[in-house]
Amino acid sequence: MQKQHDTQIHNLREMHRQELDIKEKELSRLARIIDKAFRWFPMFREMLRMEKFCATLGFTKEMTESLIVKKEALKCSGKIYSEQHRRNFDVKDDILMIENDPDDESRLNLTINRKPIAEWFREQWHKLRYGTRVPQQEERKGKGFKI
Repeated sequence: MQKQHDTQIHNLREMHRQELDIKEKELSRLARIIDKAFRWFPMFREMLRMEKFCATLGFTKEMTESLIVKKEALKCSGKIYSEQHRRNFDVKDDILMIENDPDDESRLNLTINRKPIAEWFREQWHKLRYGTRVPQQEERKGKGFKI
């Protein structure tokens, strides 16, 4: 009985190894296809990067497809997430568009109202942070010195 059990275990391990070999061959074949696609279509890698970026912002698949594939400008309202600032920012009837980077034509940029999104996030952060209170320099003028 022990010998039969060992034989079954050995057979199962062999089957598992064969399945792993088949999967490994398939993965290497797919990797070669993807490498070929990157060489043939230089913007493909950039489009994948932009798709991932749009997903982190919270865009739907339909919105992402409209921006990347159809190259349409979208007028949107809602919230988008900034990883850098770790918060959501409100978008109200703003126009989103994916354009070629003016400095490097091989890169894509997401723009909001024709501003690169990084710059737009920076402006929104400053509005949020400094927009409602008086800057510190003006506050210090009225305090005077303490002895």
